[in-house]
Amino acid sequence: MKLLLSRADVLATQDDAGTEIRDGAVFIRDNWIERVGSSAELDTWIAEDAAARTPDRRIDLAGCVLLPGLINGHHHLYQTLTRSVGTAGGLALFDWLKTLYPIWGRMDPEAVYVSAKVGLVELLLSGATTVADHLYMFPNGARLDDEIDAAVELGVRFHPTRGSMSVGESEGGLPPDDLVEREEDILEDGLRVIQRYHDPAPGSMLRIGLAPCSPFSVSADLMRESTRIARSHPRVGLHTHLAETLDEERYCLAKFGMRPLDYAESLDWLGPEVWFAHMVHPNASDIAKLAHSCSGVCSCASSNMILASGIPPVRAMIDAGVRVGLGVDGSASNDGNHMLGEARQAMLLQRVGWPGFESRADRLSAREALRLATRGGAALLGREEIGSIEVGKAADLVAFRVDGLEHAGAQSDPVAALLTCAPTRVWLSVINGRVVVDEGAIPGLDLRGLIARHNAISRRMVS
Repeated sequence: MKLLLSRADVLATQDDAGTEIRDGAVFIRDNWIERVGSSAELDTWIAEDAAARTPDRRIDLAGCVLLPGLINGHHHLYQTLTRSVGTAGGLALFDWLKTLYPIWGRMDPEAVYVSAKVGLVELLLSGATTVADHLYMFPNGARLDDEIDAAVELGVRFHPTRGSMSVGESEGGLPPDDLVEREEDILEDGLRVIQRYHDPAPGSMLRIGLAPCSPFSVSADLMRESTRIARSHPRVGLHTHLAETLDEERYCLAKFGMRPLDYAESLDWLGPEVWFAHMVHPNASDIAKLAHSCSGVCSCASSNMILASGIPPVRAMIDAGVRVGLGVDGSASNDGNHMLGEARQAMLLQRVGWPGFESRADRLSAREALRLATRGGAALLGREEIGSIEVGKAADLVAFRVDGLEHAGAQSDPVAALLTCAPTRVWLSVINGRVVVDEGAIPGLDLRGLIARHNAISRRMVS
């Protein structure tokens, strides 16, 4: 299959030089990018060998900005079932979790599958092409396989992580005892999904990670054993929540005598295969440690705001050389799945500042935020072949229209306008060389039927 995307108002490649091409075009063969340049350059190149290069389909992107696919580095897809439960009442993280744990305990395989499909559809329509998810509860026979099925059907590049909780309330943890698992079962199932699904090859559509939920829900032994299993398999990631709230910091100091990142380090949870969600409250030593160890951080601005967790020092982490990407986090602590909107929120929140740092309008530019959502996410997940539009990279690209109502008057800089103006739905999404979103819709998807099925499950759980 040969696909030509041409006449984009601007092609923002996100390459090392930040190259932007007016009237840009990309030629895709099968799953890979073969040529990048202006529309005129690619028309000439195709004509030089028409027999081999004539595209099977041409897509005119006049009125659009063309970008690499956005990469969501942290999520809980099942939480689409409980949007606005807890957040509507203004609960902070620990109280929010305690409210929702019993509801999530009513999930079953259908609930996990349908909620994942709804969340992934919303992410696709917001410009995400790669999604990392953290599923850490498996009640009533639910399995990681259930959300993998949904991702495979939709054609999204997927990084599901086999999460876990093993320390319940009776042992000093936060989750109820009936939602924790035996650690031997957790490790056995983690190994099972790696062996069944994990594909470490370049261009892989599916990679597995291991993800003990948090310092307040798993044991030190489980953290250590997870690292042992992950590091014995190529490109298996390690993921957890860390330093999200001051309550968590106080918990770690009281229980372990260490701050969250020091505790993680004591368990060998630093390194290039590790990425932490949130990292709202690192100190200067933590940031240096993250950079030195090549550990990653996925910042989730909307969730941190709605749960009043704080403002993460993203600017300081970037300047120190920490691998930073973006995530929408759970659909019940956001309560949405809009990846372009999350990049905008990250930009705005950094400009507001945080204790000890004054507000500055130039702290994070629109282009820097877009880079976090593309190249940053690729680095976060250890994916060198995605995150930019360059020859030899995987064919993950998205186009947003900038000729509509939301961008009227923003023609001077349409790339920045994607974030300075109201975020919109994606117009075109190509994942692994395949058109997944076409003219703002997912071909063949019964969206109304999917939403109705999802809401029926949600009502049963929440009532």
